[in-house]
Amino acid sequence: MKEVRSEVAGNVWKITSAVGDTVSEGDTLIIVESMKMEIPVEATRSGVIKEIRVAEGEAIAEGLVVAVIG
Repeated sequence: MKEVRSEVAGNVWKITSAVGDTVSEGDTLIIVESMKMEIPVEATRSGVIKEIRVAEGEAIAEGLVVAVIG
């Protein structure tokens, strides 16, 4: 299992993947709005999404685990 962390603090603007989706390294999983910019959180490896740990509209901190890829 590989944890995917947000590199910035902000609000979850959009979740673009769901549990059970197969993703490739570099695919956008979540988009975070920070300081009026949209920052993608990308898959750090290929695999299947096991967990999404945030919800759209949620405020998140830098370094927070937002997803788990198995």
